[in-house]
Amino acid sequence: MDDRAWMERALVLAHRGLGQVWPNPAVGAILVRDGKAIAEGWTQKGGRPHAETIALAAAGAEARGATLYVTLEPCAHHGKTPPCADAVIAAGIARVVAAVEDPDPRVSGQGLARLREAGVAVEVGEGAAAAREINLGFFTRVTAGRPMVTVKLATSLDGRIATHTGESQWITGEAARLEGHRLRADHDAIMVGAGTALADDPSLTCRLPGFEDRRPIRIVVDSRLRLPLTSRLVVTAREVPTWVMALAEADRLRRRAFADLGVEILEVPPEEIGRPDIGKALQLLGERGLTRLLVEGGGRLVASLLSIGAVDRLVWFRAPVVIGGDGIPAAAPFGVDRLSQAPRWRRIGEVELGDDVMETYARTA
Repeated sequence: MDDRAWMERALVLAHRGLGQVWPNPAVGAILVRDGKAIAEGWTQKGGRPHAETIALAAAGAEARGATLYVTLEPCAHHGKTPPCADAVIAAGIARVVAAVEDPDPRVSGQGLARLREAGVAVEVGEGAAAAREINLGFFTRVTAGRPMVTVKLATSLDGRIATHTGESQWITGEAARLEGHRLRADHDAIMVGAGTALADDPSLTCRLPGFEDRRPIRIVVDSRLRLPLTSRLVVTAREVPTWVMALAEADRLRRRAFADLGVEILEVPPEEIGRPDIGKALQLLGERGLTRLLVEGGGRLVASLLSIGAVDRLVWFRAPVVIGGDGIPAAAPFGVDRLSQAPRWRRIGEVELGDDVMETYARTA
């Protein structure tokens, strides 16, 4: 196996941490000597231990003289754990192949520099594009102060999420719904607007077989705390973390009732129209360490995110059905007067799921 093949394996390992390691990045690491893997590791729940630490511990004395393939530059700062760069040097690693540099200003090339100063051969860039995609959430939080935002839509061919009466279950088939649960497993948190929470009374949990331990935080944007205290999200808040983003002026008695049931209220400043400022809401989530946010509706929330250019990925499930113009659109109006104002996207994936199609889009700069 060559560098590319070993890095591809390390990237697979890194992906295992998605949705579980925030506020840290999801990293994979493999130690190789004489053409054979001697140990591997990936970032564990809560972001510790780091991937390199796990691989080095598993290899023990065999690590000396080996090559380390790692999907992100080893850290160089003292946090809750010692620097991984120092551990790599102490283990006697001869060569490090890193996919990308860490944009965190506490690292930002310093880990690689420390390795080179210690005589370790360092190469950077193998698997860089895939490594950036895996840790787009971490990179976005570091550079923009907010989590990466993925908007998931399940619509008819004409872009409707429900009939005019509000009926929406189920537009897509079972295979598409299972893939939606896989998306939940890969994200730190799931967000919906108050309208969706009121209409659907969702549980917003991951019910994909084998991933029942995944518990992304559930977030509702509910400016005036309209969510019923008997809703699934509220009554299960002590089992699965649930945050409600509301305005400071929201009713104090309801605020106390939510808190008594285990719901955490996050105050968000208002926009001019009296709704929570979605940009400031994202910044607040970034401050709390979230790196990957999955938004599942409704149309008004999606429109707000699109209007400020905060949607990084679109995952669009299309069912072979046409609902018509009186159906509820995937996105509410958000002030597009000319085509030049409309957000543009690049398709980066397409998968058939039974009769449905799942398309993934990346926002173009």
